Amino acid sequence: MRKVLLAIAATAAAAATPALANEARVEARGGAIWYGGGSDAVAGIAAGYDFDLGSSAFAGVELSADKILTSGTKVAYGFTGRAGAKLGDAAKLFATGGYTTAPCSGFCDGNWHLGAGVNYNVGSKVYLTTEYRHFFKNSWADQGDAVTAGVGMKF
Repeated sequence: MRKVLLAIAATAAAAATPALANEARVEARGGAIWYGGGSDAVAGIAAGYDFDLGSSAFAGVELSADKILTSGTKVAYGFTGRAGAKLGDAAKLFATGGYTTAPCSGFCDGNWHLGAGVNYNVGSKVYLTTEYRHFFKNSWADQGDAVTAGVGMKF
């Protein structure tokens, strides 16, 4: 886990350099995932970078590491794109899509995901976030859902 945290921190630091400047961010989050009739708690971290597309829109990328908080699971890594609208200076509303690696060993495949969320500024550098994701198997069959909430910092 320490290697994952260092990799995400290095990615965020590189994205925050002025030559790449629009808005880099890092966040910690927690929530619930439900699948196949069961549900579990989930916790994770993410680092991303958003590019301005004018005064009212943006697009970005995100790398994440999330863990279902039960034994027998491993960290799932997410590679996500997002696009959305800036709602004044206070919030961003966005849609997401990407791929998440397998959260278990053996007969467990990674999943494609689609979702939506909102970031709400509570200071010039701090924001609250909430997001919903729906997961699909490679055949686009239903695999599960997750809802998370967290806190992040912008650079």
